[in-house]
Amino acid sequence: MASGLAPTPTLKLYPLANYSFATKDPQPEEDPSVNARLQRLQNDYETHGMRRTVEGLLVVHEHGHPHVLLLQVANAFFKLPGDYLKPSEDDQQGLQRRLSLRLGKATTSRSDATTTTGAPSPAMEIDDGEGGLEHWEIGDCLAQWWRPNYESFMYPYVPAHISRPKEVKSIYLVQLPEKMVLTVPSNMKLLAIPLFELYDNAVRYGPLLAAIPHLLSKYNFVLES
Repeated sequence: MASGLAPTPTLKLYPLANYSFATKDPQPEEDPSVNARLQRLQNDYETHGMRRTVEGLLVVHEHGHPHVLLLQVANAFFKLPGDYLKPSEDDQQGLQRRLSLRLGKATTSRSDATTTTGAPSPAMEIDDGEGGLEHWEIGDCLAQWWRPNYESFMYPYVPAHISRPKEVKSIYLVQLPEKMVLTVPSNMKLLAIPLFELYDNAVRYGPLLAAIPHLLSKYNFVLES
C-alpha cells in the first residue's frame, strides 16, 4: 500500500573541479557602512515599500561532501550571490539578473584568473553583467528571512507584533550545470565552504548561512563525477 508520503527530492552535485573561475571588474558595495545601508533601506521603504531581496544557493561537492559557493567581500564577511530586486521584478527574473551580474560573463576578460586549485581559467568576454546570456536553473525557494525594522537582525518568520516588515530575503536553490565558468568581481572571492563548516557556526557566518545545512537536509544528494 502506498504511504502517501512525498518522495525525498534529489539534488545533483558536480565536482568543484568541474568549474573554472575568471575575474571581472570590481563591484564595490553601495554603502560604506552598516548605518548607511540601513538608512538607504529606510529611504527605499518610504518610496517603494518593503524591499525584496533574492539570493541563490549554489552547491558542489569536494572530497565526497557538499560545499556551498559563498562570496567573501573584503576578506571579511560572507554572503550568497544575489541582491535586492527592482520594484517591478519578480523573483525569478530578478535572481536571473542578479546571478549574472555577480557571476556571469564580463565584457572585459582577464587572463590571470585561476581556479581554486590555482590552474589557469579561460578568459571570458561577452555580456554587460546585466545578465541576458546566462540562464540559471532556479529551483525551490528554501527559506524566507524577514527584517522587521531598520536594523541588522533578520528572522526566519515575521514576529507577531510586526505588521509591516521592511525587507524579505528569499533563498532559492540553483542547480548548477555539469561544467561552467563563474566570473567573479575582482574585489570578491568565491569560496566553496563545506556544510560541516557552516553547521552551527553562526558566530563566523551569521544565522542565515549557518542554517543552510538544515535547509539542504531534505535533499538526497547525488554526487556526480
